[in-house]
Amino acid sequence: MLTRLFIVTISVFILNIPFGYWRANVKKFSFQWMLAVHIPVLFAITLRILLSLGIAWYTFVLFVCAFFLGQLYGALIHKEKKKQGKQTSSCLVMDIINSYSDK
Repeated sequence: MLTRLFIVTISVFILNIPFGYWRANVKKFSFQWMLAVHIPVLFAITLRILLSLGIAWYTFVLFVCAFFLGQLYGALIHKEKKKQGKQTSSCLVMDIINSYSDK
């Protein structure tokens, strides 16, 4: 159980990084912002169901922390790229690819 919980918690964190990046580049409370916040919830719920984690209170605490930390980390990456003067979009993956193709 702990191994599955750890795997899902890390997965939720990693999954939320690109969504946090996207969220940082759109207007707050816009449709895209809402999608960036709520789409990863569907994946987190699906992972919980597929790995039979149940509904214990401590799993919610871990998931919520992983969710918000992933969103925060993605937004911090976006903010740092902007601060460096690099052109950014709403897609972390494409910005990474473009940064390597510029070299």
